[in-house]
Amino acid sequence: MNPNTDYSIRSFIGGYDNNLTYLINCSRTGAQVLIDAAVELSQLSPYINHEPLAVMITHGHQDHIAFLDQYIRHYPNMVIIGHSESSINHYQRYKNIRDGEVIKVGELTFLVIYTPGHYYDSICYMIDPVLFTGDTMFVGRTGRVKSDKSDIKNLYDSVYNKILTLPHNIRIYPGHDYGESSTILLKENIKMSPLLQAKNLMDFKERMKNYEENRKPGS
Repeated sequence: MNPNTDYSIRSFIGGYDNNLTYLINCSRTGAQVLIDAAVELSQLSPYINHEPLAVMITHGHQDHIAFLDQYIRHYPNMVIIGHSESSINHYQRYKNIRDGEVIKVGELTFLVIYTPGHYYDSICYMIDPVLFTGDTMFVGRTGRVKSDKSDIKNLYDSVYNKILTLPHNIRIYPGHDYGESSTILLKENIKMSPLLQAKNLMDFKERMKNYEENRKPGS
């Protein structure tokens, strides 16, 4: 548990591609919330007290919602939180959220930051001093724009005009464990990543092109 907060974060790695699901526990009320449904429930269940109040989805790519039905079967009253136009918005207990909205879980407060680019419905969730970035930002780089409904201009705007304007002592918790560590301070990530040092959109596009041309599988 972070001594400067009223919550703890437990990370679980698994899924299709070193995916990460997070369990956040409110130390005052015991309320729990999940970030993404990317890891089998059997990994999480020993650490779940009762029933999580919600699972907050960072985006609708299949690897991040792979075990959502499994979670719902075990926790039928759990609310699913995500973008209003997400492919999973048909669930009965789905809650649409918008940019800038504040979500309360127990006595914890999450800020919704809409960050399209890697995918059209990408959302980051901030609970000071932590930012859950999904696939918008990883340790060492930004997300990629290789799938349908990806957009590099939107990704640039989300990263440079939203995330990089946050306090640089924010700690990043991404959707995959691709780096030397699974989490990093934003200021450290900027220093180590060429994709976070672009001067403008054109420069970012060139840096992304260079990254893709030299990318190693699994990175």
